[in-house]
Amino acid sequence: MPEKHGSLSINSENIFPVIKKWLYSDHDIFYRELVSNGCDAITKLKKLDAIGEYSIPEDLAFSIQIYVDSEEKTIRFVDNGIGMSESEVEEYINQIAFSGAQKFMETYKDKTGDDQIIGHFGLGFYSAFMVADRVTINTKSYRENEPAVFWESEGGTEFAISDGDRTEPGTEITLYLNEDSYEFCNEYRAREVLNKYCSFMPVEIYLNKVGAEPEYEEIETEETDADGNKIKEKVLKAPKPINDIHPLWAKHPNDCTEEEYKEFYRNVFHDYKEPLFWIHLNMDYPFNLKGILYFPKLNLEYESAEGVIKLYNNQVFIADNIKEVIPEFLMLLKGAIDCPDLPLNVSRSALQNDGFVRKISDYIAKKVADKLTGMMKTERESYEKYWDDIAPFIKYGCLKDEKFSEKVISAVLFKDLDGKYLTLEDARTMNGDAHKDEIAYVSDAKEQSQYIKMYRDASLNAVYLPHQIDSPFMSMLEQKNEGLKFVRVDSDLSSSMKEEGGEGELAVLGDKLTDLFHKVLSKENLEVKVERLKDTNIASVAILSEEGRRMQDMMKMYGMDTAAMGNEDLQLVLNSNHPLVNYCADHPDSDLTPTICEHLYDLALLGHGTMDADTMTRFIQRSNEIMERLTDSIG
Repeated sequence: MPEKHGSLSINSENIFPVIKKWLYSDHDIFYRELVSNGCDAITKLKKLDAIGEYSIPEDLAFSIQIYVDSEEKTIRFVDNGIGMSESEVEEYINQIAFSGAQKFMETYKDKTGDDQIIGHFGLGFYSAFMVADRVTINTKSYRENEPAVFWESEGGTEFAISDGDRTEPGTEITLYLNEDSYEFCNEYRAREVLNKYCSFMPVEIYLNKVGAEPEYEEIETEETDADGNKIKEKVLKAPKPINDIHPLWAKHPNDCTEEEYKEFYRNVFHDYKEPLFWIHLNMDYPFNLKGILYFPKLNLEYESAEGVIKLYNNQVFIADNIKEVIPEFLMLLKGAIDCPDLPLNVSRSALQNDGFVRKISDYIAKKVADKLTGMMKTERESYEKYWDDIAPFIKYGCLKDEKFSEKVISAVLFKDLDGKYLTLEDARTMNGDAHKDEIAYVSDAKEQSQYIKMYRDASLNAVYLPHQIDSPFMSMLEQKNEGLKFVRVDSDLSSSMKEEGGEGELAVLGDKLTDLFHKVLSKENLEVKVERLKDTNIASVAILSEEGRRMQDMMKMYGMDTAAMGNEDLQLVLNSNHPLVNYCADHPDSDLTPTICEHLYDLALLGHGTMDADTMTRFIQRSNEIMERLTDSIG
């Protein structure tokens, strides 16, 4: 067989059902695509005016008018842009995936200005057939003597072209909705979708409900009545666009006020708690990127740390939280980013993942790190006020992005027992050379209150690390800083808390009490140790090594049952300076000794926060019995 060459052919009857079903994941996106086409048509006409190939009438106000008709089940999109001739309709509409926008940019690439063309692929128009059985186009080219053109198609595979009736340049597209899509001609549903996709498109967009009663408002005139009050006149209410054609991110940061930033935050994210602060991104080289990132104030006890960053391309909404562009840890923030240079795929809802996208992601992370370190250096007081709220963001970022961690680690703070904020270097030396590089910490101030008191009494300091993210964050810091070790306040007793001397005596007493407590508690593996604590009010404390506690935390993280372990890893420390401990040692056969031993053990567990439900029940019952004995002895 001889070798053959040729071009692949596409049959519209075969490809069109695929386009209708799979081109876009969300059917409401046709609003975005058709409005974007209208914006492009107007942008093209402005470019032609700028290069002298067309003269825009002085009284012409560019806009996109959308008419929803719930009675007729139709939607009309009307723009007063460049329009199309019959040959352009043949070329742009009848050829699937032929981009008129792309051809326009190629034709005028050396003459056009900064205004961006949105369309690139020539497929957006066909999104109309996802929701409509029939679509018509009534269009007139900006060129003089070009007649208006009317195009219609049912199902999208066959079309008819005839004379149109438009008298001014522009295009009107009418969608005759299918039965499954009637919701989109409802005014409120249409407004919801337009707010989602078109809130910042560069041309004013007006939504009109066909058949709606006109709305009026009262305005004051210069005339006054007999009492000197200004007379009010009832006038037709002026229509308002549904979008803001000048989003705040497009402005230079020096031209934006604090109130404008807050108002933008409220309007876009419907969050009426004021953000802590924000970062305005403004970059022209090596790629064009503008945006605003907000650090929201979160109540982590009741809210999930989940933000939303809206991604735009030429002021057209693309998607929320696209992980290729937004570093994962920054998705905890709220913000808007507009990057016209993004390499989008056909549906504009995902990205072609390449090195360029990675550079954008790295740039955003770098700008956030620069902002944080800058605030730490120049606005330390304000930065400290924000720290408790922003700490989870920064720590999560350090765990997820090594470059970010290297840049921002100097801006990480730790709050000590006195509420003072320390850097990592400060925390490493807060307890002097005797504890150099050993950072004591508190994870739960309530549960560990007894140990906090012991630290304070011993003139020692500790830092608060109460969040779930702190455990992996500590491990990361230990790996990156040789010799550094984090120890929880209940993992050991410092020498500063104990009296010196008498080790031999304590060892003998320890052996004696170990046997006693093993017998009374029926816990042969319980480690019992006797110390001479300076605080004579403390009879017993429970200690769990840092390694043991982290092992338990890891087991919990992986869903493993730690209940079977009980409290076998705990060490019971008894204070030889307390009379109850001495009573047990001196009276091992007393009827009271078993009760005291059990109670000393349970009090240690209670102070450590590791008492299970059954142990708590027995502790309460025993406490009641002890009080009954006291009242009997008094009586």
